[in-house]
Amino acid sequence: MKNTKKKKHSTSKQTHKVAASYKGVLDVTRSGVGYVIIGDGKNDILIRPGDFTNALHGDVVRAKVVKENVNTGKREGRIVEVVERKQTEFVGYIQLSTNFAFFIPDTDRPMPDFFIPLPKLNGAKNKERVVVRIIRWNKDDKKPVGEVVGSINAVNANDAAMKELLIENGFPLAFEEDVLKETAKLPVVLDKKEIAKRKDCRETLTFTIDPVDAKDFDDAISIRTLKNGLYEVGVHIADVSYYVQPGTALDAEAYKRATSVYLPDRVNPMLPEKISNELCSLRPHEDKFTFSAIFQMNDKGEVKQYWLGRTVTHSDHRFTYEDVQEIIEQEDGLYKEEILFLNGIAQRLRKKRFKKGAINFSSQEVRFKLDEQGKPIGIMVKESKEAHQLIEELMLLANRTVAENIAKIELNHKPIPFPYRVHDQPDEEKLKPFIEFARKYGHQFNISSPEKIAESFNEMLLNAKGKPEQHVLEQLGIRTMAKAVYTTQNIGHYGLAFEYYCHFTSPIRRYPDVLVHRVLQTVLDHKPMIDKKMEEECKHCSDKERAAMECERAGNKYKQVEFMQSHLGEVFDGVISGVAGFGFWVETVEHKCEGLVSIISLSDYDDFRLIESDYSLVGKRSGRKFKIGDKVTIKVVAANLEKRQLDYEWQLNVATKEKKTAKRK
Repeated sequence: MKNTKKKKHSTSKQTHKVAASYKGVLDVTRSGVGYVIIGDGKNDILIRPGDFTNALHGDVVRAKVVKENVNTGKREGRIVEVVERKQTEFVGYIQLSTNFAFFIPDTDRPMPDFFIPLPKLNGAKNKERVVVRIIRWNKDDKKPVGEVVGSINAVNANDAAMKELLIENGFPLAFEEDVLKETAKLPVVLDKKEIAKRKDCRETLTFTIDPVDAKDFDDAISIRTLKNGLYEVGVHIADVSYYVQPGTALDAEAYKRATSVYLPDRVNPMLPEKISNELCSLRPHEDKFTFSAIFQMNDKGEVKQYWLGRTVTHSDHRFTYEDVQEIIEQEDGLYKEEILFLNGIAQRLRKKRFKKGAINFSSQEVRFKLDEQGKPIGIMVKESKEAHQLIEELMLLANRTVAENIAKIELNHKPIPFPYRVHDQPDEEKLKPFIEFARKYGHQFNISSPEKIAESFNEMLLNAKGKPEQHVLEQLGIRTMAKAVYTTQNIGHYGLAFEYYCHFTSPIRRYPDVLVHRVLQTVLDHKPMIDKKMEEECKHCSDKERAAMECERAGNKYKQVEFMQSHLGEVFDGVISGVAGFGFWVETVEHKCEGLVSIISLSDYDDFRLIESDYSLVGKRSGRKFKIGDKVTIKVVAANLEKRQLDYEWQLNVATKEKKTAKRK
């Protein structure tokens, strides 16, 4: 009895009732238990099913700790507030009765059914697959109340898949009524009084350069020769902040989305189409309100002075990247002198940037050729050419100039809150295994300083160009890098080798650019804006950017799997792009479609083991090695659309087969 009492006594000492509350993200497991992920180095908070209140998986919540073990650090709590919902729209099925309806969410995590008032069914029928939006869920309500906002067409599997990807990642499919009403009231004709307040650039030659299928033209370039012998190059950006005002439903919706999402067959826009494709899109032969960075520079691309401010512009022509590339290569075409001059400037800026330590990771973009039903009938791999670099370098110049300008401003001896775009130096621990791997291909790294690391990266990328391992070295190299984020704490942008950098040039599709425009205008007005929530806004935008990237990757993967469904049994050349204990991934050379070669399918050849330090699988008996970067031949054996997964089988190449046959003889 004494021992038992002592044990109980010691246990009560270990556990304390506490009332501290923490903000974090709720992660609900498939078993129904939840954890609030704090991210401050402390243990996550366990939330039992009855203590979720009205929170759902992925929501940003505030949790109160009710029990903590001082020995293990384990904590239990309950949700006291939903700070921000990850998603407000869900896919599932309608369950209809005579007097009421319920919505059953289609999810593998525990979730309550939604109550749907009959007037909010919007024509949905029993057992129909639909999209439902939460319209009310008070803390005391057992179930959320929702409305049907759309149906999922069972016939069009592609449309359903893309919609589900957007919803899963927290991006609404449609704009709410109050947002659309505000948008409808925005004036189509430019206000004459507002024009009078702005710098008038309508007489200067101005044009846009965008992808062939673009509809939202948010940047334009202007150029003219000045009497002093210098050249005036203008970077003109759609003035979204003029139309999207703080405190409006439109602004709240733009902030909630924070970014447009680009899927293979559609764009899920941050702003309604009237703004993104009409009012703010710098379409040819239309006057538009813009926010501009105008540079006076010599023919070497050296900026002698610049001007920042609001303008009114008029685009004379709409170019595609292909149009401009042809002019550059043929040295002929519309506005050829201006295009060739700007290209020369851009290439000088690019060369100077790399000389200062920017890292030259080349970008390959996979584009799909789709039929009328959205089914992929071809895959194209597009690489960055001089036409793309022309726009890229001028946008980088504008972004950097705006950030440098803002960085000079202080209020009460403190920098004003501003959404810098920062990129940290590489983590030494992540870098070590990559350096060892690169060394096996003959690439040496100097790690004596961040600048020398950047030099080594560029040298490696140059030497690897055109070789089988190029893409793998680029991909692994990118993975060693920190992720670029938005923050008020400026640490510079390592990858671009800029001390100050921000996003100013795409406010139609990125909310941080809208914030940059607002802050910049207050500085130009000599009344700097102090937004105390700026860091929180930066974090939200960074989080939504990551969600959009995940959504876009998943959309591309879906299309690749769908494309490969018509190539089952076919053989392709590929390059090993990753290894694990259960197999290796291969990316096809022709289509950039990645699939898994399972270790089980290799068991007929040998017993393979993972060598992590070498990024390889090695056979125990034969010593055969499958290493990242190796060329292999694969056969497509399965393409699972639901899992977005491709399965390949490794094929012995002809030369190997011939050697084995000769040996047996």
